[in-house]
Amino acid sequence: MNPSSTDTPLLKVEQLVKSFNDRPVLDGVDLSVTRGSIFTVLGPSGTGKSVFLKCLAGVMEQDSGLIRFEGRPLVATDKETRTDFRKRCSFLFQSNALFDSLTALENVALPLEQTSDLDALEIMKRSMEALAQLELETYRDRYPSQLSGGMQKRLALARAIVTRPELVLFDEPTAGLDPLRRNAVFSMIVKYQRRFNFTALIVTHDVPEALVASNRVALLNRGKICFEGTPSEFSTSSIPVVSAFRDSSDALRDSLASIREEIHAA
Repeated sequence: MNPSSTDTPLLKVEQLVKSFNDRPVLDGVDLSVTRGSIFTVLGPSGTGKSVFLKCLAGVMEQDSGLIRFEGRPLVATDKETRTDFRKRCSFLFQSNALFDSLTALENVALPLEQTSDLDALEIMKRSMEALAQLELETYRDRYPSQLSGGMQKRLALARAIVTRPELVLFDEPTAGLDPLRRNAVFSMIVKYQRRFNFTALIVTHDVPEALVASNRVALLNRGKICFEGTPSEFSTSSIPVVSAFRDSSDALRDSLASIREEIHAA
């Protein structure tokens, strides 16, 4: 995982603010993502990670602040820049968002049908290539319900990369999965990010997997980025909010051990 060097970040976020019913969810978020890297935004559930990602993707409109892609601001009045960004960015939803009524091949082909001027033959060719790259070509005619959970994740990624994006946004890609499947999903992201050289921006609360997979990590807490650095720096940080989030499982284990000792002593 060696991100290519460039003077201009692929994605830069400046003082992003988003509120719901006068309650700030994002309260001045700053972030800089290097091209070719895997960048993970960590944080507890309900802290605004998915809202942050949806603002980046244009699914939600921020109240204020600026999002820059290759130095160009993404603003509602600049439709050309917005369109260019949508063509060069893909979003992998937490729920996979596959269409149950479409086959695997039809699911993958859909983004090309909606966003490109390619003819049907070229769309078929590229869609089959994406399925083959994710080792799903033999399942082209199956529906999502006929695929395992891991295969559905791969199918969602195939659909995300079929447009050959430069940036892929991952919204809680391991939500609801057991540890083995979480490891498999992060391994998949690293494997295909290396193969296709896209930039990955992930939001998750899975600390161990994110630290192994990422080039850089940030911690979103109470609407603000309270840490940004390498996984090694995160692992050794003494910032109270970082250590509290990072070491929460250790604290739970110690607490349970103490309770058991008290029960045994009684």
